[in-house]
Amino acid sequence: MSPTTETLTAERILEATEDVLRRHGPAKATVVDVARALGVSHGSVYRHFRTKAALRAAVTKRWLDRTSETLSAITADEARAPETRLRDWLAALFEAKRRKAGDDPELFATYMVLTGETGEVVDEHLADLTGQLTRIVEAGIAAGAFTAADPGTAAAAVFQATGRFHDPGYHRVWERPGAQEDFTALVDLLLRGLRGAV
Repeated sequence: MSPTTETLTAERILEATEDVLRRHGPAKATVVDVARALGVSHGSVYRHFRTKAALRAAVTKRWLDRTSETLSAITADEARAPETRLRDWLAALFEAKRRKAGDDPELFATYMVLTGETGEVVDEHLADLTGQLTRIVEAGIAAGAFTAADPGTAAAAVFQATGRFHDPGYHRVWERPGAQEDFTALVDLLLRGLRGAV
């Protein structure tokens, strides 16, 4: 039975869009392809997403939000010491990005293109991630584990310093021998800095 516009949801459209992007790539995927995959008219898709750009931005946001949600659980886990939380958060970010690049390279390549088109979505994602890091640093300062004059500045510095392990532009080096050891050494160094060790 073909879906009707009454049963069509934004989430179903985004799922279908992801499948279409995986099959056709961002250059060839169209709203008509998405509608065809859902068994509806392209007008039905446009009722949920007014433009092709809006649809592409929404599917990109959905993809980025999966990582944010995983990390948010670590950020909120007050049972973990702030230092452990920071280490686990950075490790989870590195693993999530590495898994996306390795498990589904076609879709990862597609999202590399889409994130270049949807700067505002990416900026919001980066602001969310640095906000989460800021909350962890604040918790560390409150617990006496970290010393930092400005938690936001410290969090931004940690995020930027670890960019090689989460910025998609570096995805080719993530599976090289020694990448995990390099990551661990960097996190150890950053944590020593946050503790105020010399």
